[in-house]
Amino acid sequence: MSRLTRRASSHSGSRSLLQAQWFSHVNGVHASPQMRRWLTDSMSLTKKLIARCDRFSVQRLAQQHALVLADEFAEIALPRRTQVQEREVLLRCDDKPVVYAHTIVPLSATASDWPFFGRLGERSLGTTLFGDPRVTRGELQYARLQAQHPLVLRAATALGVVLQGPLFARRCLYKRGNGLLLVTEVFLPEIERIRQSPRD
Repeated sequence: MSRLTRRASSHSGSRSLLQAQWFSHVNGVHASPQMRRWLTDSMSLTKKLIARCDRFSVQRLAQQHALVLADEFAEIALPRRTQVQEREVLLRCDDKPVVYAHTIVPLSATASDWPFFGRLGERSLGTTLFGDPRVTRGELQYARLQAQHPLVLRAATALGVVLQGPLFARRCLYKRGNGLLLVTEVFLPEIERIRQSPRD
C-alpha cells in the first residue's frame, strides 16, 4: 500500500468514526434484546423513563447556535454544514444520567413552527412533542456511535468521564407545519441498570 493510499485510508477511517452509520431497521445495530426494547419503543422515552424510576429529571446542558454535525445536516434538509439551533440535555433517573439527548432545528425555523423550543428550560421536549397534535413523527433510525463521535464526546464531557464506545443511539425527525426538528437520543451505560418494568 502506498503512502498516499495509507493516508487516504486513515482519513476515511477517522471520518467514519465522526459520522455514524444510521440504519432504518434496528437489526442493523445488533442490539441485545433489552437494548432493542429501548431503541424501538414508539412511546415517549420520557414517559417510559418516568415509569421506571422514582425521580425523573431533565438537566439542560446547552441551548445555543452551533455548527450542525456532518451526519445530521441532510436530515433537516440543509444543503451543507451550517449553523442551527441546538439543545443538549441529560435525562436522569433517580439522579443517574441514562440518556444524552441532542436536538437541532434549522435557523430558518420560525416561532410559529416551534413556539415552545426556546422556552423549554429543564422541561422535557419529548412530553411537548407527543402532546402537540400538529407534530408528526418520522421513522426511527438507529446507530452505534463510536467513542470518537461528537455526541459521545459531548456526553462524556458533561458527565466528566471517558465513555467507551460504541453507544447505542436512535434519532427521529419531527415536523410541525413547515418546521423540521431532529432529536437524537444516546443511551448511556446507566440505562442497563434501571428498572426494566414499569413501577407498580
